[in-house]
Amino acid sequence: MKKAIQFFLGLVIVALIYVITMQIYNPLSFEKQVKERNAEVIVKLKDIRAAERAYKSKYQRFTNNFDSLIHFVLNDSLEMERKFVDEDDSVAMAQLKKAGKKNIEKFNIAVIDTIFSPRKLSKEQVQDLRYMPFTEKKEFILEAAMITTAANVEIPVVECRAPYKMYLDTVEFRQNIINLIDDKVNNFGQYAGLKFGSMEGSNNEAGNWE
Repeated sequence: MKKAIQFFLGLVIVALIYVITMQIYNPLSFEKQVKERNAEVIVKLKDIRAAERAYKSKYQRFTNNFDSLIHFVLNDSLEMERKFVDEDDSVAMAQLKKAGKKNIEKFNIAVIDTIFSPRKLSKEQVQDLRYMPFTEKKEFILEAAMITTAANVEIPVVECRAPYKMYLDTVEFRQNIINLIDDKVNNFGQYAGLKFGSMEGSNNEAGNWE
């Protein structure tokens, strides 16, 4: 009987050690995953934002269509300007004026060659911009529109979102994610995920991670 009790107590101790270990390990492991996955999602959100800003610079509006955005990046160009001489160089400026030339030259450059600088994205990376990391090709939620402000001015707006529940591990960390979303929404009144821009008004396409 004594040995049976000692064996049972031993099992209880092992179980308690396991529970305590998991209570420490699980939150730390979840926090590590959130940090790592957020970092990769943010990289893509920044690239999408760069593409949207370039699209707007040419067409005076944003697009809510990834096909259009990706086609723009891969096939379109932007008009740029460069100066021949430093405007503080009075001699060089006088020579330009005497020759009847302007100091500014306009030229076109492929979108893909300039908007991600100094990084260089491949065609495949651009085509995959629409997909959230750590998912089975689930797309970012992309919206865009023209809205009228209180001053009766029409402005373009865009918003791109990545919900936590779509790119975090909802199997291993189901309860952690439920708690995270509840905390963001109900305690802080924030979006439960990562995003940039706003459909409610212009915010310079700010990201909620910034």
